[in-house]
Amino acid sequence: MVQFVTGGTDVFAPGHIGELTQVIPPELVDAVLEETGARERRLRSLPSRVGVYFVLTLGLFEYLGAELVWGKLVAGLTVTVPRPSEKALRDLRRRVGVAPFKRLFEVLAGPLAQPSTPGVCYRRWRTVAFDGCGSLNVPDHERNRSWLGRTHRHHGPTGYPRLMLMTLCETGTRGLIAAVFGSASKGETDYAHDLVGHLTTDMLLLADRAFDSNELLADIAAQGAQFLIRATSTRRPPVLALLPDGSYLTRIGTLRLRVIEGEIHARTAHGGDFGGTYRLLTTLSDHRTDPAAHLVRLYHERWEIEITYLALRHTLLKGRVLRSKDPVGLQQEMWALLTLYQALRSVIVTAVETVPGCDPDRAGFTVAVEAARDAVVSPVAAALPSQSNSHRDLVGHIGTLVLHTLLPSRRSRLSARVVKCGTSRYNIWNRDGRPRESTPITAIEITVHPPVLPGVHDPGQTPSGRWGQVCKILAANANQAMHMRDIAQHLGLATTGNRLKGFTAQLCYWARNGRLIRTAPNTYKITLPDSLTSPTGP
Repeated sequence: MVQFVTGGTDVFAPGHIGELTQVIPPELVDAVLEETGARERRLRSLPSRVGVYFVLTLGLFEYLGAELVWGKLVAGLTVTVPRPSEKALRDLRRRVGVAPFKRLFEVLAGPLAQPSTPGVCYRRWRTVAFDGCGSLNVPDHERNRSWLGRTHRHHGPTGYPRLMLMTLCETGTRGLIAAVFGSASKGETDYAHDLVGHLTTDMLLLADRAFDSNELLADIAAQGAQFLIRATSTRRPPVLALLPDGSYLTRIGTLRLRVIEGEIHARTAHGGDFGGTYRLLTTLSDHRTDPAAHLVRLYHERWEIEITYLALRHTLLKGRVLRSKDPVGLQQEMWALLTLYQALRSVIVTAVETVPGCDPDRAGFTVAVEAARDAVVSPVAAALPSQSNSHRDLVGHIGTLVLHTLLPSRRSRLSARVVKCGTSRYNIWNRDGRPRESTPITAIEITVHPPVLPGVHDPGQTPSGRWGQVCKILAANANQAMHMRDIAQHLGLATTGNRLKGFTAQLCYWARNGRLIRTAPNTYKITLPDSLTSPTGP
């Protein structure tokens, strides 16, 4: 049901989202509606264009009901507008559908900053990252459960079904390049394959150890992008050539990669010493232009995508459950939230780039969100007295407030990774005993460890047992490949029977874990340290 106030009516007047309408103008919305076939065939009291802006505003005021959000949209208008009921607004959402919001996000998504903006690029590559977010709760309705299922934790099933969101993010600005979402049963690696096509040759991908599968690494390399990905602790790639900085070259599948094994120690002002071991895989194979220690420090930029999810879950959503009770509504709501988030990041980056040398990290997302909410209610926002009119015209009300409240440069500090959620593994998980409170870091030490190579030149490092015996036999044969039967003969094993079958399986296991190199069926070799060390000259 739609009611009107007596007098002239402008049904398109609520079609705005405050100052963010400059990023998402009506012409763009109309074009998207036309392209996706969602534009109305006759003029309605609630046109489709108004429906798009209404759903976007729902994301801006996630804590309010539909009628209250409509009241925000029309609060600053001077013309007569419709007063729809809750059912009319719900029908408007259904009529507009999902496709326009997905297309809007695709139009806005992409790198936001210029390559010269501080913190955006490493050498000539724009640093990006992808990761999954599995903590978006949706209403516990049977229609949602039929799509997403019920999430189970170690304490049992959670109270709400959860949506898995996977994004490709520009780490320097935390802007989104691409996104996919759906059921958590699909898994992060499968969603990552859907995002690989958005990588370009000018990007350097940073990713966690869940994304080091051979197939995914090959897909990333096929796009022409560089990557720096943490490997799982069980992966032991074969050593093909040692490099002077302690890293080494290897081959994984058909890719020739570089491996950096480093240990990071952070010393705090309270005397604490916390650290961990990292094994990084990268396509940046030149140790002279990309020293191992530099890449270990660069990998820390991967955590910027966690700030992206913090902004989505807690600043925009305020930690609340999504409002839609069916899969179509959830998809519409998620694409609208992602579009809104990207529009806000676009405004922030535009404002920050007007200040030479300013890192986008210093811009407060909360400030931008609150300014955008105020601008919806009062389209003509008051200017800050400390800003000139010309500067305000360039960056707008939201950008002016962001620049007026820039955060200080990032401080080096650490704390325990703990969340206040009983079903999360991070509720009590603090393996290295980090302090609960944020503690300043006084020094960070990075040590790159060369791989330990078995061989006759360093008997102290040669392992014992069956593996040690095999190492000695292969090392004593001048780095030549040997057949499995010849190795068994040197060990005094029978060349037939069950013992030979067990030894064959053991050799296959060592080869799969990168300890041995299989050059032909049942033929193996191990490399000697002297033959691996590359020249130290340029």
